[in-house]
Amino acid sequence: MAPVTTTQRTVLTGARVVLPSGVVENGRVTVDGGRIVADESAEASTVDLSGCTVVPGFVDIHNHGGGGASFTSGTPEEILTGVRTHREHGTTTVVASTVTGEMDVLAQRAALLSELVEQGDLAGIHFEGPFISPCRKGAHMESLLRDPDPAEVRKLIDAARGTAKMVTLATELPGGLDSVRLLVEHGVIAAIGHTDATYEQTIEAIEAGATVATHLFNAMPTLNHRAPGPIAALLEDERVTVELINDGTHLHPAVLELAFGSAGADRVAFITDAMDAAGFGDGHYDLGPMAVEVKDGVARLVENGSIAGSTLTLDTAFKRAVTVDRLSLSDTVRAISANPARLLGQYDRIGSLEAGKDADLVVLDASYDLVGVMRKGEWIVRPS
Repeated sequence: MAPVTTTQRTVLTGARVVLPSGVVENGRVTVDGGRIVADESAEASTVDLSGCTVVPGFVDIHNHGGGGASFTSGTPEEILTGVRTHREHGTTTVVASTVTGEMDVLAQRAALLSELVEQGDLAGIHFEGPFISPCRKGAHMESLLRDPDPAEVRKLIDAARGTAKMVTLATELPGGLDSVRLLVEHGVIAAIGHTDATYEQTIEAIEAGATVATHLFNAMPTLNHRAPGPIAALLEDERVTVELINDGTHLHPAVLELAFGSAGADRVAFITDAMDAAGFGDGHYDLGPMAVEVKDGVARLVENGSIAGSTLTLDTAFKRAVTVDRLSLSDTVRAISANPARLLGQYDRIGSLEAGKDADLVVLDASYDLVGVMRKGEWIVRPS
């Protein structure tokens, strides 16, 4: 659906509105010039959203594509197809994630993606690989993996021309801690993931400046009562935000509850880790150089059956959080909007429904199904 621009002051009325201060019944959100404004008495058109819930636009910091298009290998036009697909599912801000490849190829990809960041279509670039452990490689080609040499890490962030937001590292590998320090120096998030680190090694990485756990629980040693590994270290440290893929495949509901109970709602970021099939359907796809089959909505490598990202969209993650996981609306909004916006350093303009911020919002019906999406004052999906 083509965006429909809101050219005058518009007031959304009658809905339950989730604000940073709490949930307001029969609330109002006023939009003017692409931003949320204080609700004054100026003339405005009205949209009645009685029976609906209005929440901030979703922010996805880990996403490889959608709508049949790959952020890792697609053309600019294909990448924009993926971005539009996720916008139609409520993700008004998306970071493009790459997968392991040859260094020169990744540098070229960074240059291409950076142009889309500069024109406002993407919020940044996340490099997932090649600096990860072969023991926990997941859907990454082992022959292309390498230790996190700070010089090579620097090559990628330089290629991104200031648009690199996050790099996932197995910080226990040679050069891992120095690479974390390098990333911190350049204002890039160092994320611990696809790692075989011990509890003690993970603590070292956090002390060096790592602040995110890439899809916690997945592609890392399991929690063990004698060898707690990275999971315990990442959950217990207040400086770390933990990514969770809430699709019912990557995590059991009890494990998600454990993560929220241990870390608290202010330290969780829901992500999709989506690949091309998100919002598109079953079939055969490529994830970087790896062949993937999607069946019944679950993506797996053809070669060995390993889970290969997800087909999740964040509207599905939101509904699952409040209906299956029984999270509160406020905690879900923190995890899906506010916390990732803070990580990106963009909470001053996205991540919550407050005057002065971009008019990025999602409208959900009584069953928490998406019925409307607005981005910067434009209806991407107009409520019927």
